[in-house]
Amino acid sequence: MKGIVSDNNINKGWYHAEASLNQSNLVEGLFLYSDVYFLEGKNMMTDYTSRKLTWKDYLVVASLLFGLFFGAGNLIFPLHLGQLAGANWGTAAVGFLITGVLLPLLSVLAVAITHADGVYDIGKPLGAGFAVVFMVLIHATIGPLFGTPRTATVSFTVGMAPFVPKNMQGTALLVFSALFFLAAFAFSYHQNNILSNVGKVLNPLFLSLLFLVFVVAFARPLGNPQTAAVTSAYKHGALVNGFLEGYNTMDALAGLAFGITVVTAVRGMGQKDAKSVSKVVAKSGLLAVLAIGFIYLLLILMGAMSLGRFKVSDNGGVAFNQIVNVYGGVFGQALLAFLLTVTCLTTAVGLVAAFAQDFHKHFPQVSYHAWLALSCLASFLAANFGLDTIIAWSTPMLMFLYPLSMVLILLSVFSPLFKTDGVVYFFVILFTVVPALGDMVVAFPSVVSQSSFGLAVASLRNHLPLANMGLSWLVPALVGLVVGLVVHFVKTKKVASVLEED
Repeated sequence: MKGIVSDNNINKGWYHAEASLNQSNLVEGLFLYSDVYFLEGKNMMTDYTSRKLTWKDYLVVASLLFGLFFGAGNLIFPLHLGQLAGANWGTAAVGFLITGVLLPLLSVLAVAITHADGVYDIGKPLGAGFAVVFMVLIHATIGPLFGTPRTATVSFTVGMAPFVPKNMQGTALLVFSALFFLAAFAFSYHQNNILSNVGKVLNPLFLSLLFLVFVVAFARPLGNPQTAAVTSAYKHGALVNGFLEGYNTMDALAGLAFGITVVTAVRGMGQKDAKSVSKVVAKSGLLAVLAIGFIYLLLILMGAMSLGRFKVSDNGGVAFNQIVNVYGGVFGQALLAFLLTVTCLTTAVGLVAAFAQDFHKHFPQVSYHAWLALSCLASFLAANFGLDTIIAWSTPMLMFLYPLSMVLILLSVFSPLFKTDGVVYFFVILFTVVPALGDMVVAFPSVVSQSSFGLAVASLRNHLPLANMGLSWLVPALVGLVVGLVVHFVKTKKVASVLEED
């Protein structure tokens, strides 16, 4: 890659792909062919328009999807899920894989089918105003409010916290996060591919060491997952709670924001029409989904096995530390922590750069570098609330955004069936947004959820089907879909009859 950003290229389409690839979390550059095919700008178009794609080409796209959706920061969630689910880890894993793996793939398919360039275009059938608000909410969530700060706090929790006295951890986090986001700002500010090249070496190395941990963990298990204790929430609701836990990966939101990276790569291989692009994404996505799903399953199972020695941790970062320390000692813990910190930094660079680029594109009166500074500063401030607090406050936002994103993704995937008619989008979103807001309020920490306002919202929300599962939006969304389709087909029939009369 020639560099991350510059004033000359921030409005170019290739930049978006470049920034997004820097966001590719764990295996950026695992398959170096992707640089050759579309980032290096080589003229390969003739070759690809004259022949069918090979398995090598599908592996390139699969590697991009893998890198986009499997981040080092996401390791903590399946591990923690395994501890919470205990003996019910298998059922919980199914729910987690739906929202943590399958839905992100559908988000990229939605981008391909609708020819979208990002979140804004996905929301555009509902009007420019909604599209801008939706884009701001998505980028703020995966960016400076929650997603980007989490890259620093996960790195700190795994890499620094075990070696710092408890009474010094607040100060240590302050210093660590300041240095972390100064580095992210520096790498995003200049045309510099140093971090990208380092990531191409260290990211696969981290993945290799992670698999070594898997081998040792299953050769010398800490406990029997089939007899592990199950927390109360997972005794009868493992599937739904696993489904909701998958929200924390934020990958469906990332797919909407960065899916254009993968779509651009496929188009650069000569697949021009939406149908061809979608087929390539689907086939390659199957490979990526199998790989990511396999790793998530191993992590969930490893979390359940860890209950043989440890109690349920406060978060997955603590669990990861404990498990690695058992098998690798202090040296192994320190090595994995270093590699995880670097991979999280590459993720942070991509996130702050993409945030600044998209906001500069839609709000050009503020410079790219100003947006970049704002993103890094806000991420630094948010990071110092700590990992547990970030997760606690991000969950309500995800309870609101994920239902909206899910219905928009599915509407986009099936949009050819109703000609992307905005009226269908309108009714589905209208019927989804109110219960999703209720789910958000109820999911807030007690300072909000137990207030008079929060209790009043909860009382109203409890009248909706599936509210006790955190899915109060589902039935209303289906009702909105039926209403929207009826209006669409009635309107289409009227237009057709008028044309026949003329």
